[in-house]
Amino acid sequence: MKIALAQLNYHIGNFDSNTAKIIEAINTARQNGADLVVFAELCLSGYPARDFLEFKEFIGLCEQSAQQIAAACEGIACIIGTPTPNKYKSKGGKDLHNSAYFIADGKVQQVVNKALLPNYDVFDEYRYFEPETEFQCVEYKGRRIALTICEDLWNTIENPLYITRPMDKLIEQKPDVMINIAASPFAYNHDEERIAILGNNAKRYKLPLFYVNHIGAQTEIIFDGGSLVFGSDGNLVDELPYFEEKLAYYTLNDDATVTPAQPATLMPERQSDIEQIYQGLILGIRDYFYKSGFKQAILGLSGGIDSAVVCALAAEALGAENVMAVLLPSKYSTSHSITDAEDLIKNLGCKTETVEIKNITDAFETALHPQFDGLPFNIAEENLQARSRAVVLMAMCNKFGYILLNTSNKSEAAVGYGTLYGDMCGGISVLGDVYKTQVYQLAKFINRNSEIIPENSIVKPPSAELRPDQKDSDSLPDYDTLDTILVEYIEKRLSSAEIIQSGYDETTVRRVIKLVNTAEHKRYQTPPILRVSPKAFGMGRRMPIVGKYLS
Repeated sequence: MKIALAQLNYHIGNFDSNTAKIIEAINTARQNGADLVVFAELCLSGYPARDFLEFKEFIGLCEQSAQQIAAACEGIACIIGTPTPNKYKSKGGKDLHNSAYFIADGKVQQVVNKALLPNYDVFDEYRYFEPETEFQCVEYKGRRIALTICEDLWNTIENPLYITRPMDKLIEQKPDVMINIAASPFAYNHDEERIAILGNNAKRYKLPLFYVNHIGAQTEIIFDGGSLVFGSDGNLVDELPYFEEKLAYYTLNDDATVTPAQPATLMPERQSDIEQIYQGLILGIRDYFYKSGFKQAILGLSGGIDSAVVCALAAEALGAENVMAVLLPSKYSTSHSITDAEDLIKNLGCKTETVEIKNITDAFETALHPQFDGLPFNIAEENLQARSRAVVLMAMCNKFGYILLNTSNKSEAAVGYGTLYGDMCGGISVLGDVYKTQVYQLAKFINRNSEIIPENSIVKPPSAELRPDQKDSDSLPDYDTLDTILVEYIEKRLSSAEIIQSGYDETTVRRVIKLVNTAEHKRYQTPPILRVSPKAFGMGRRMPIVGKYLS
């Protein structure tokens, strides 16, 4: 049997595009002699469709698309993912199943429903879907296929997340092969985990395994592809490219071995975390703009490392001609900050404007003079500068149709080191899941072949430049210390006591964690943050604003 894996970029709710893309892949696979072509989980609707799933019309459009695809599926079979009405609804439960259609001879031959519905981090499938309790292999061309959906195979003896394991039921039917369709989001440490878990399943059940994932970004969630094929011994046969579409072919031989039709693309060594983050952010920016119907980005360029990295990423993702970098100097901006920003613009070739904000902030201070008279300069006047910049940038968005890129990093977002309605504005946060220490690594990666980001932007002490001689270190621990504590608390979910016990200074730990928890109200008002880590702010980390617990 010749099997094709279709690793494609879908668009939530764009049924015309998704259906056309799937039918095109079916036609191409048929022309190349494939017997079966496999698509990803919920490929018809896009993933995650979230509350679109509560609209009957949305589910109806999914079914219409499925029927169009079925009509095109002659002389070849396919597997597609789609939401379907709950067949047990009369007995109670949720309205829908997360389903896979097995289609052959122009019609849906069998429906397989997902059993294990993730309800952690960015996942909330149990909000919408009813879990399956009955399992049946798919019969096709003399082969028995154990067809599962994502989490249904995301378990091993070492990782017993669930009591019910669909494969433990399916294996009793003596299948010849496993196929798993998935929507597995990107995180910089996820590729190795994914390979290990799926390889363990292939080895455990002594069956070859074909695994298909999405690529592309849906708002803040990025999918990296990396679809996989394993032999029955658990060894990796092929690994599809990351962050790009691919249609690949394999022969499932009579002796259960798998032969790639094209040279296998096994990676000789894993990509570094920073290289994966770089590629993920490029894809995240590009898809956010394309799928939102926008083409041009704007950002404030300070001469510092954060805005420089965002500008470079945007120029790569959208084309330098579609990036407007605005210099917004104040009376506290240093000459080298302006020079560094100008050097970056020359290196990238993006568009630029300069808008002095001194007169704008002076006007605010004059208007507030009756209220502020006699009071010392403090954070109020500092934040007027950040908010003046935001007013200018948003005005240019409205006038010229730009989308504003937020340039705050994860370290700043974590401890609240940013101005609401000022530098925290934006349509999408590019670095909000990238710690400051990782931003420096990103800058070096961007400069790997030639200097794009000026060296001075990388080596100079970071500063918001909202008062004379201001440095980030005036308000925060050094970033090496800060970021390691933040990882322990945010990614690893350790308490202050546990972090202190591991050797960190108690005063610093308690201060940092208090800053994180008391800044939650700011994070509620941030733009969507491109997710590149296993625990990003946003959907995957849901904390109360007024919680008393401060760890």
